[in-house]
Amino acid sequence: MRVITGVARGIRLDTALGKEIVRPTTDRVKEAMFSGIQFDLFEANVLDLFAGSGQLGIEALSRGAQKCVFVDSYGKNKDVISGNLVKTKLFDQANVINQNATYYIKGCREIFDFIFLDPPYGSTVLDEVLEDIDKVMDENSKILCETKKRYKINYNQDKLELVKVYNYGNTDITVFKKKEV
Repeated sequence: MRVITGVARGIRLDTALGKEIVRPTTDRVKEAMFSGIQFDLFEANVLDLFAGSGQLGIEALSRGAQKCVFVDSYGKNKDVISGNLVKTKLFDQANVINQNATYYIKGCREIFDFIFLDPPYGSTVLDEVLEDIDKVMDENSKILCETKKRYKINYNQDKLELVKVYNYGNTDITVFKKKEV
């Protein structure tokens, strides 16, 4: 797993090994995710929820995002993300938080331009997070959510609008925006 492009291009990232199954986003899927938003990333405020190794947030920072908050509940991942940020020289643009994603969203008062969601496959926590995620969005914010192919995402249609679903092999990337009121 490596940073694809930008100031940290080519740097290999570490992952935590242990209880959690590590399922890094493939380069193909990551490139596809970022190709659609690359011109909007400059100076963006990004949230990498279920951050794992931090690869999605680090890719965003490498491509010009101003700041990224990394949130993951698995304790070892905080050290892995911090190490990857040091390795890529992007540490000063980041905040790494070891917390449950649902609790983080419920207590967060910050607004993000881009939110990356890559929850553990088969977990219901995604539905819980999507229930309140509109609180950290404005009318221009976008969510990019990685799931297993054909996974039915339950979301509040009064709060979020489904923009598009992209399929890349066994992976779907679903894009949401905040519903206009």
